[in-house]
Amino acid sequence: MNLVRTGLLLAALTALFMVVGYALGGQGGAMIALVVAVGTNMFAWWNSDRMALSANNAIEVDDQSAPELVAMVRELAGRAGIPMPRVYVIESDQPNAFATGRDPEHGAVAVNTGLMNMLTRGELAGVIAHELAHIKNRDTLIMTIAATVAGAISSIAQFGMFFGGSRERGLGPIGAIAMAILAPLAAMIIQMAISRTREYVADRDGGLILGEPMQLASALAKISGGAAAIPNEAAERHPAMAHMFIVNPLTGGGVDNLFSTHPDVNNRIAALQQLAAQMPAGASAAASGAWRPMRPHGSAGAERPRGPWG
Repeated sequence: MNLVRTGLLLAALTALFMVVGYALGGQGGAMIALVVAVGTNMFAWWNSDRMALSANNAIEVDDQSAPELVAMVRELAGRAGIPMPRVYVIESDQPNAFATGRDPEHGAVAVNTGLMNMLTRGELAGVIAHELAHIKNRDTLIMTIAATVAGAISSIAQFGMFFGGSRERGLGPIGAIAMAILAPLAAMIIQMAISRTREYVADRDGGLILGEPMQLASALAKISGGAAAIPNEAAERHPAMAHMFIVNPLTGGGVDNLFSTHPDVNNRIAALQQLAAQMPAGASAAASGAWRPMRPHGSAGAERPRGPWG
């Protein structure tokens, strides 16, 4: 159902572009705006992984520097049926994570140290599975398409405002200004709806990859409060990347409002609870048994880790 909704939202965004382009710039103006938007967003898509990782000061790790984390990603990637992504760690107290890469062959998973310090091993596996689901479903491509069309709508709307709209369509200067304001707003609403839909899909697929949806539900309950209370300086400097993270790194955002990049956490947990209830009896217990809990750092009997991800 969420996949169908994504398709309908992309179709609505495309239809909005066609209507705005035809009304404001005619065929020629619409095509110019589309070409510019496609070129800009294709460059961003091709380099999105390097830009996102660099902006967050992510450090690549391997079997020697982060053996447990890399082993976890490798096992879950095998379950998901995708190539082993690159693994990065971000020195940030905010519990969060994101995935990037233009396709599964160029995927990367980045995890904040705050996330690893807060969660049990099973909960961390749930978050990793969610991010791998994004890679498997090529959500970077989907969001790039959405950004391309939304950018084209904004470009053609601005074009129409400066040139008074297409006289053949009879909009005039006032109509062109109104369209320049309302069309990008409508495009942004649809784009945010696509982002929220993809989060629900990644939650579901991540729960299935792990085999224990409630581990992810438990992780979401913990990190949503932490992300709201602990600032993420890199995300604040680059708010356009907020949709990439598993929870909103900018605010504690409460409800599924029109302008939110993420669904309400309580709604996501409820969906995961429903998924867990639908799974065959005993499947969840068997899956969760594969993930031993990670004892909190400094607890009695716990070995001191080699690093925040050890």
